[in-house]
Amino acid sequence: MASQLFSPIRLRGLTLPNRIVIAPMCEFSAEDGKATDWHLIHLGHLALSGAGLLIIEATAVEPRGRITRECLGLYSDETEAALARVLAVVRKYSRMPIGLQLGHAGRKGSLRNPADGQGRGHATEAEGGWQTIGPSPLPFAADWPAPREMDRADMDAVVAAFVATTARCLRLGIDLLEIHGAHGYLLSSFLSPLANRRTDAYGGSLDNRMRFPLEVFEAVRAAWPEDMPLGVRFNGTDWDERGITTEEAVRFGQALAARGCDYADMSSGGNGFARIPSAAGYQVPFATRVRDEAAMPAMAVGLIREPEHAEAIIASGQADMVAIGRGFLNDPRWPWHAAEALGVSIEVPFPYSRAATRADIPSYAR
Repeated sequence: MASQLFSPIRLRGLTLPNRIVIAPMCEFSAEDGKATDWHLIHLGHLALSGAGLLIIEATAVEPRGRITRECLGLYSDETEAALARVLAVVRKYSRMPIGLQLGHAGRKGSLRNPADGQGRGHATEAEGGWQTIGPSPLPFAADWPAPREMDRADMDAVVAAFVATTARCLRLGIDLLEIHGAHGYLLSSFLSPLANRRTDAYGGSLDNRMRFPLEVFEAVRAAWPEDMPLGVRFNGTDWDERGITTEEAVRFGQALAARGCDYADMSSGGNGFARIPSAAGYQVPFATRVRDEAAMPAMAVGLIREPEHAEAIIASGQADMVAIGRGFLNDPRWPWHAAEALGVSIEVPFPYSRAATRADIPSYAR
């Protein structure tokens, strides 16, 4: 039987040649939000992998939306020019569709760079940190400062920042956008009772808690061309009975689908410290629930490493796409090896063609 993992999928006007997605992965290698030579190397070699889609790491829509000082941003002419330089080189040698994940860290911003060896604590002002914002003045951890509770002006500013970054993505020729609404970052924190204790129209019931994330989605959808896909990554659970439940995640997915969301990228956790039962494919059931009950394509993520496992997820209808992060860091040619295991021919760059055991030589620029 033909491989389902290597079958194409159409999302609005974009057709992906296969269902393998390179997940957005924070690199902590930007300078004042600007992409660097590291991004050129990182994205460049991944774009030669044969995956169906490459999604650029969570990219802050405003400076205070970065996770660390070293996180990528797209909120100024300088950050746009830096990313444009990287993309120009990558596209010279690869036809792979490129997406970008729009992010805002919220109360989990202003962290120290993990590469500094000081842990994941909050960066002080002396260390280049900043005042964070969130739905409620609740710190993520006991030794972190409390975020400033957002008022309507803050919400309007964040929505405007998402729209402005969307316009920059359009100028850069990005093929697909994904809004980051998971892992306890700003939009995720509005959705979760663990972080949202508001008593106004943006807190309390699920309808209220998802109001601001939906406002952001609607604004981005309106600013993004009709024929171009827009997805959302969000939590299937907080792994805490006090947090968001899978039933609530399904309802949020239904609300997104009704507003023109093209796929759900299902993840979990990050709104508080929880015991997460990590295992291969442990988040796939969330993708299946949203796919089936929200009638929307779903992307499965979470420790999916073996080609046969990824094939089974797609072939059995558990999800429509499989996103791989750590697996690509370990094996930048993961799709080549998956194609070998599944008996599929795959396009590879001509200079690498002698290394592939099952390859069709594409018309790559060289």
